Amino acid sequence: MPQTLCTQPEPHGSPVSRRNREAKQKRLREKQAALEAGLAEKSKIPAVPTKAWSHKEIVLYEIPTEPGEKKDVSGPLPPAYSPQYVEAAWYQWWVREGFFKPEYQARLPQATGETFSMCIPPPNVTGFLHIGHALTVAIQDALVRWHRMRGDRVLWIPGSDHAGIATQAVVEKQLWKEQRVRRHELSREDFLRAVWRWKHEYDDSVRKGGEIYEQLCALGASLDWDRECFTMDAGSSAAVTEAFVRLYDSGLLYRNRQLVNWSCTLRSAISDIEVESRPLPGRTVLQLPGCPTPVAFGLLVSVAFPVDGEPDAEIVVGTTRPETLPGDVAVAVHPDDQRYAHLHGRQLRHPLTGQLLPVITDTTVQPHVGTGAVKVTPAHSPADAEMGTRHGLTPLSVIAEDGTMTSLCGDWLQGLHRFVAREKILCTLRERGLFRGLQEHPMVLPICSRSGDVVEYLLKSQWFVRCQEMGDRAAKARPVWGRTGPPAVESGALELWPSFHQKSWQHWFSHIGDWCVSRQLWWGHQIPAYRVVGENAEDDRKECWVVGRSEAEARAAAAKQTGRPEAELILERDPDILDTWFSSALFPFSALGWPRETPDLARFYPLTLLETGSDLLMFWVGRMVMLGTQLTGQLPFSKVLLHSMVRDRQGRKMSKSLGNVLDPRDIISGQELQVLQAKLREGNLDPGELAVAAAAQKKDFPYGIPECGTDALRFALCSHGILGGDLHLSVSEVLNYRHFCNKLWNALRFILRALGDNFVPQPAEKVTPSSPMDAWILSRLAFAANECERGFLSRELSLVTHTLYHFWLHNLCDVYLEAVKPMLSNVPCPPGPPQVLFSCADVGLRLLAPLMPFLAEELWQRLPPRQGGPLAPSICVAPYPSAHSLESWRQPELECCFSRVQEVVQALRALRATYQLTKARPQVLLQSSDPAEQGLVQPFLEPLGVLSHCGTVGFLPPGAAAPSGWALAPLGDTMKIYMELQGLVDPQSQLPRLAARRQKLQKQLDGLLSRSVSEALAEKQQRFLPPIGIVKAGPGSLPPTATAG
Repeated sequence: MPQTLCTQPEPHGSPVSRRNREAKQKRLREKQAALEAGLAEKSKIPAVPTKAWSHKEIVLYEIPTEPGEKKDVSGPLPPAYSPQYVEAAWYQWWVREGFFKPEYQARLPQATGETFSMCIPPPNVTGFLHIGHALTVAIQDALVRWHRMRGDRVLWIPGSDHAGIATQAVVEKQLWKEQRVRRHELSREDFLRAVWRWKHEYDDSVRKGGEIYEQLCALGASLDWDRECFTMDAGSSAAVTEAFVRLYDSGLLYRNRQLVNWSCTLRSAISDIEVESRPLPGRTVLQLPGCPTPVAFGLLVSVAFPVDGEPDAEIVVGTTRPETLPGDVAVAVHPDDQRYAHLHGRQLRHPLTGQLLPVITDTTVQPHVGTGAVKVTPAHSPADAEMGTRHGLTPLSVIAEDGTMTSLCGDWLQGLHRFVAREKILCTLRERGLFRGLQEHPMVLPICSRSGDVVEYLLKSQWFVRCQEMGDRAAKARPVWGRTGPPAVESGALELWPSFHQKSWQHWFSHIGDWCVSRQLWWGHQIPAYRVVGENAEDDRKECWVVGRSEAEARAAAAKQTGRPEAELILERDPDILDTWFSSALFPFSALGWPRETPDLARFYPLTLLETGSDLLMFWVGRMVMLGTQLTGQLPFSKVLLHSMVRDRQGRKMSKSLGNVLDPRDIISGQELQVLQAKLREGNLDPGELAVAAAAQKKDFPYGIPECGTDALRFALCSHGILGGDLHLSVSEVLNYRHFCNKLWNALRFILRALGDNFVPQPAEKVTPSSPMDAWILSRLAFAANECERGFLSRELSLVTHTLYHFWLHNLCDVYLEAVKPMLSNVPCPPGPPQVLFSCADVGLRLLAPLMPFLAEELWQRLPPRQGGPLAPSICVAPYPSAHSLESWRQPELECCFSRVQEVVQALRALRATYQLTKARPQVLLQSSDPAEQGLVQPFLEPLGVLSHCGTVGFLPPGAAAPSGWALAPLGDTMKIYMELQGLVDPQSQLPRLAARRQKLQKQLDGLLSRSVSEALAEKQQRFLPPIGIVKAGPGSLPPTATAG
């Protein structure tokens, strides 16, 4: 019997790490589900279920206003916040007034003379923006608006990508649907006319950029629309041609026959980013385009290669791709593997053709993996191609462009679909007795994201960019961005943030290969290369190719290269187009007019910042750095800010097939479930995917999506830190920020009523506090301004959102407004609080404007203008409050004092809740053994009573006897808080509740003490029960002592 060696397994992902990820995702799902839970419990009648969220009244802005005219804000604010009312008319006015143009900003009174420039990652013209794009827009626009308000000359460049594969697919489907015509039935010129016609119709559907333009306007993106560009317009096309010629002339671009990622469905090479690596746990059946039957993957086939001259000897290798067996040209082993030492230099019989294959030795073979022997297929495997080059092996291409088997396989396989041929090969191996087994095997399958077909590696004559030299320069980028301040600028260094991306950056460039830029499509930039017909045409590798900006220039180059007169030469232009990523890599400078020396290029290039998703770090950012440095002599941008990927509340990647890809406008304006489902049906999902997506969508949004508004969506997206991993966004989170918007709305309505019609605000520098509460809120406002400035400088927008949320909600609304309400009702009203209220509203809204532009504009426009100085026409060009300008308001010591007051307030509120006091306003006495502490609290006695919903608050001298009939709550070691209960609480009703509470806490304490191992730990555990004492009064009074936690 032949001697059989074990099969060769392939490495795969760790099941432990996969389980950990699944467990983490499960916890995240449970956490988010809690926010939206309770639907079934609230529904008493199954036929009419209660909704998890209630529809808010929609208020519309109905005052006739021409597009571009300023919104009428002379009327009162509606009683409740309504996003549709707030967001109406403002964007068109901003655009018409030119607020988004750098020329306008240069005239601002606060102009700094500095420049801030950035470009939007150009979205595909065929698609629409999803939540991931909305995150990019929210972050970029917040930064842009902040720089504009602080006085920088800001340019934010809009644009869209021609999306070669996606656009061509859309137009091909349209031609078939409307005319029953395939692309290849038309001439190239006729097809391109059809594409441009589709593009112009798409643009005309909504101004400039169609669907994408409308979405960007809805998101409030403050782009300079007069500078919008498209990667197939004349300027971009000229830049692409110039870049190609310059790279060729520099020896960085060449034509060669090499392995490329190939989509058999598209019949084109595709980029790495269009290859989806799909992990398969084992046997998985897939239905692939163009294949007549479903195909099983995740299977390891063991095949015997007989040793020539030794009938009983064989080497068994494992393969997951038996259809490539006809292309095997050798079997490789490690030179130090003693199991095969006697076979070095020997030959094996090919199990299908019977041809002799050499046994070669190569140090890249892993002896401990499988049998330690691997088959070598240089024409269909990148690793095998490298090995074949080292050993001088001739590759055999056995799979054609269309995915069928070539003539090199023999008549019995030629023309068969490669996966049909797979089954025929397996049957043949069984018949010949060379089949050694089949087992499930985890693997990673490369899938074309555009077509869904399995990606093949084919040898093709293509154009390649040499990346090693440019990559070495790009890899010198260093992370020097600090979290707490502006980056440390260092000449020639590219700053990556977060800095943990640096490792991936260095690794990618240290292992970078040459970049295939040829695509076998019609829509895109046709390669400006020409083949000289008749020059060495027998061997493709020796064909004569020339490059030129025009055919005339190419003809002159061909004449010089061949030594023949130009008139005798016949040139054929390469029909292929360039990879879409090639033109995208030029975007930072081509959008500014390069290669022409334009004023915009001189002023705004290099860009100040590039902000994009971390998934584009290599494919887009890396290529921009390489080409920008090579073609312009400098980095295309000095800083790169990378945000995480947006996932749904269950931690899943956004995918159309999962039904979780959302149009931001559906969250902004709200959407019914029926409409969401209709959008799914209008897509390109197959019936199986559509059913899964529809079910998932119905589960996630059983009652549709509530109207949340642009400002709430932007605030929610910016509230996630870029260091926190992937962003798990749920609609309930956005809805929570809509409630925050409503809180701001009500706060401004209150403030405007308090100010009255005749209020005249003082200049900010003249506003001084008239009470400790005024001083405290102004100090908190100054602190908020400092934190916002710090957050914007470090690009930590989550710090900005947290600061503003805390100031508006917890400082201004929950504390200061409540504390000054009694004072504002006095007649006459003291002048101090209104001035402070105005300052809080004015400064607070300007702090908020970069994140919530619509709401901030709507409310700020209704504030009375300050006296003195030029008045900004819009909050988006008003000065952003600086920490330095508000430094005089900062009183950290006072804030520390008031923190103690807030602790007292919390203790009193807890006492009120304990004794179920609702309307009563009991008296309060504070007793402190620390005279300094009493001095800190003394100025805040009146607001302390107001905030704790109590009556008068006084002091009990240190050492004085505790009052009778009062509840006691100790606060630390120095203060005791007494609240009058005599006549307010029925003692008999309290006894059972307090007894049950004591019993429960005592049981907990006993359990803790029983586990204590030391006397010190026991003492620590005894402090678990802070007593609330009620002093003994006499017969019929309250219980002598009560304890509560």
